[in-house]
Amino acid sequence: MTAQLSPLAQRDISSVIHPYTNLKAHEEQGPLVIVRGKGIYVYDENGREYIEGMAGLWCTSLGFGEEELVEAAARQMRELPYYHSFNHKSAAPTIELADKLKRMAPVPSAKVFFANSGSEANDSLVKMVWYYNNARGKPKKKKIISRLRGYHGVTLVSASLTGLPNNHRSFDLPLGPILHADCPHFYRGGHQGETEDEFVDRLIKNLESLIANEGAETIAAFIAEPVMGAGGVIVPPNGYFSRVQEVLARHDILFLDDEVICGFGRTGNMFGAETFGLKPDTMTVAKALSSAYLPISAVLISGAIVRIIAEESAKIGVFAHGFTYSGHPVPAAVALKTLEIYERRDILGHVRRVAPLFQKRLRALEDHPLVGEARGIGLIGAVELVADKKTKRPFFPAGKVGSYAAKQSEANGLIARGLVDSVALCPPLIITDAEIDTMFDRLTRAFDMTEAWVAREKLRDTA
Repeated sequence: MTAQLSPLAQRDISSVIHPYTNLKAHEEQGPLVIVRGKGIYVYDENGREYIEGMAGLWCTSLGFGEEELVEAAARQMRELPYYHSFNHKSAAPTIELADKLKRMAPVPSAKVFFANSGSEANDSLVKMVWYYNNARGKPKKKKIISRLRGYHGVTLVSASLTGLPNNHRSFDLPLGPILHADCPHFYRGGHQGETEDEFVDRLIKNLESLIANEGAETIAAFIAEPVMGAGGVIVPPNGYFSRVQEVLARHDILFLDDEVICGFGRTGNMFGAETFGLKPDTMTVAKALSSAYLPISAVLISGAIVRIIAEESAKIGVFAHGFTYSGHPVPAAVALKTLEIYERRDILGHVRRVAPLFQKRLRALEDHPLVGEARGIGLIGAVELVADKKTKRPFFPAGKVGSYAAKQSEANGLIARGLVDSVALCPPLIITDAEIDTMFDRLTRAFDMTEAWVAREKLRDTA
């Protein structure tokens, strides 16, 4: 145990298992202990300030210390601190939130099922899709097509959908009938001399081949994030999603829209579906639904699917799925207040006003000697660090340079996220122009420090 760690950090090492952490390294390194937040800033136990450039985990959309959300939770806790949704029971905030979501989301005649996280929502959705196909007499139609580098959660089925190797290694995953199609990242996936349109043609041809080889009668659905988040902030090429949807429609394959990161303004529209012209059969939301102040997620299912599920539940006698906290009234009340704030303060209009500066500063980083590609949309983006800009040659071992750059960002008062050798930003939606400039100034300093380290350690020679 490192001697300079605070007593609180030492207790953390002794007691807490950390997600997405090298657990052995954590015993020496310990945690950065955050004790308070205000606006886009958080503060550690020593009083040091950081710009929270990831909005926590892509989620704290209204920033920290939003008193209206605190009061909404307190009011609901005084009135009805808990109730459930089992066996014909409900609570007023749960009903109001479901009604609000079905009016907002581009899912036709939707009904809403509540869970506690994006992982639970996507897990629940797959169960519902299987239930639906059993109900309509297609018991073989169960396979789900996800995508390499897609991220859909960490519960057993959602982690199987996730197309990242570390989510499968030593967990005996993926489980069940899960398929993975190509990642639509032109910078990394495009062939030499291939245009972006030709790249999309090839991906669509590969999708058609996958469906033909597996048999369309065995494939239930295709799931996708409008913009891939944890896979590296991958923005799809022009025309990609319209072509995918044409294929799915021909083969009676549902389109499942995972809006856990993109939903509620992140891409410049209320949902990523609107940004990319998606017409989904279902949608999952979480994170910014409550600005992450309390855990809540939702699955929106089109009315046509719900009717068939309802008939099957009548046949069986029950729809036997749900959680103790499904539709918990306190997170539901906070989510309602969050959605009200989005509208009342015109958060969407604010995102559209500041996003051009965010994207300009992001794209300017392509001039940095470390950066091969800068990519993003709205208020989400990432830069990919490479050993050779001309050939796109990555550093070796993968993740070493990206992790160092993220640590240097932290040293400069910015919390960013290293995703292998990409560094991602996804700040609170309330960020101002001045704060965007400060954020990118700090990131640039971190990259300058990383470049000096790369040169000193001769890492390009071993890449």
